[in-house]
Amino acid sequence: MTPPPTFEIFAMAPPGLEAVLCAEAHANGFADAQVVPGGVTFQGGWPDVWRANLTLRGAGRILARIGSFMAFHLAQLDKRARKFPWGDVLRADVPVKVDVTCRKSKIYHAGAATQRFETALRDSHGMTVSPDAALVIKVRIDDNCVTLSLDTSGESLHKRGHKEAVSKAPMRETLAALFLRQCGYDGTTPVLDPMCGSGTFVIEAADMAAGLHPGRSRRFAFEQLASFDAAAWEAMRTPGAAANPMPQFFGSDRDQGAVRMATANATRAGIAAQCRFTCLPVADLARPDGPPGLVIVNPPYGARIGNKKPLYGLYANMGEVLKKRFLGWRVGVVTSEPSLAKATGLPFKPKGPSVPHGGLKVWLFQTAPLS
Repeated sequence: MTPPPTFEIFAMAPPGLEAVLCAEAHANGFADAQVVPGGVTFQGGWPDVWRANLTLRGAGRILARIGSFMAFHLAQLDKRARKFPWGDVLRADVPVKVDVTCRKSKIYHAGAATQRFETALRDSHGMTVSPDAALVIKVRIDDNCVTLSLDTSGESLHKRGHKEAVSKAPMRETLAALFLRQCGYDGTTPVLDPMCGSGTFVIEAADMAAGLHPGRSRRFAFEQLASFDAAAWEAMRTPGAAANPMPQFFGSDRDQGAVRMATANATRAGIAAQCRFTCLPVADLARPDGPPGLVIVNPPYGARIGNKKPLYGLYANMGEVLKKRFLGWRVGVVTSEPSLAKATGLPFKPKGPSVPHGGLKVWLFQTAPLS
């Protein structure tokens, strides 16, 4: 029972944005990628796992489905867990954690199943099992079929490795990248965020335009696997000549602290020369020189302060400024309140599916070029 040279790879996406991640996977050369609940699957080998972690901006994690078998009782589970060739993918000197879920199966006790796997790994393969291990084996027992996956990412992929300063209720980089793609952003037009916070939308857009790998500044769990080839990985992650787009990425915020944070984050990401961050309220927003582009913004929703009434004026003011000064630009607004989006007076297209963000359901509201 040797793991095959190619296997199923699962890229996690926020519910509601699976199709957007699938389009990104196709654009990155994962030609057989297809949408499944909660993400995207495609076939590949270990180099494809590395490349997916390195290049997919919208994926939250990359799981490698390394094997499966049927098990109808715990003794059978124990026997087959011992037979599995863990040594082909795991190193004995790297601790692992086992995470089991059970659904519609004769084995219904996740704790007992976890114990069997941990014992098999220790006794039959000499592995170290620890509840604090960074490398996680995910075991799903569904309709008596046991599927074995490795979380090859480690920390969530929204942690790019170059963002230290964050504002209140920050948007994850993965979610920002998917919303940019959903707006049709392809890296060739200006992007402006008038309430930029720590700069996530602006930095992601500049990164995309420069052709930089989102995972270039961090480490991954797959680097601790027996299948890891350090030389091949180094060749993969070493970038070619990045594009050098004109400075066309603009962020502003009325909070000077947010502007400082955004500037520092852009500097760490290596794209500060392409970004301009300024401290000003939305009322003072001016259209940048040059061609029209995309205004994308994640304004306050009022969920934390509990009083949305003051926000209707803020949204209405923003809508007036954009309608008067940004003709030809497209607009994307992320909010949990359709009534706040409506208060902008902007001609939004029908909204797409809701997306979970910070314990809320949010929507992306988009316009065609303003006229």
